[in-house]
Amino acid sequence: MLFSIICLDHKDSLEKRLSNRTDHLKYVKDTGLVRYAGPLLSDDNEEMMGSLIIIEAENKEGALKWSEADPYNKAGLFKSVEIYKFKHLI
Repeated sequence: MLFSIICLDHKDSLEKRLSNRTDHLKYVKDTGLVRYAGPLLSDDNEEMMGSLIIIEAENKEGALKWSEADPYNKAGLFKSVEIYKFKHLI
């Protein structure tokens, strides 16, 4: 089953994002669950302001556990995390 994880960063947290990026990318690679992912960009100046991650998990609880263990989340980067079932059509 696929899930979208939509994370919004705390304001003015670019330095925190960048300093935890290596650990985040290693976690993504090592878990092998991520199908698509990338930063969300602001409309005005295209600064990174969050993340969109599509992962494969058995259930929503598994997706939540994955997101809680993400180094970005553990570092306190995100002000909010929302998880929804996702259906890939195109």
